[in-house]
Amino acid sequence: MRTVVNISLPLSLNRVVDEAVANGSFASKSEFFRDLLRKWMEGRLLADLEKSRNELKKGEGKILKSLRDLR
Repeated sequence: MRTVVNISLPLSLNRVVDEAVANGSFASKSEFFRDLLRKWMEGRLLADLEKSRNELKKGEGKILKSLRDLR
């Protein structure tokens, strides 16, 4: 059984989600948020953010201007 949840996003964040769906990273906006929630529940989101911070501090990271830069 599913429950519909409506959220409000600023236009800039909505564009990020739309771009992730358009480039094929996610099948839908719902799938984007389900994946985000799963990662958060697993504690991976915080670990991934910390790893990224450490990479940036060491000069190994890359600041992305767009999700397209992930390719």
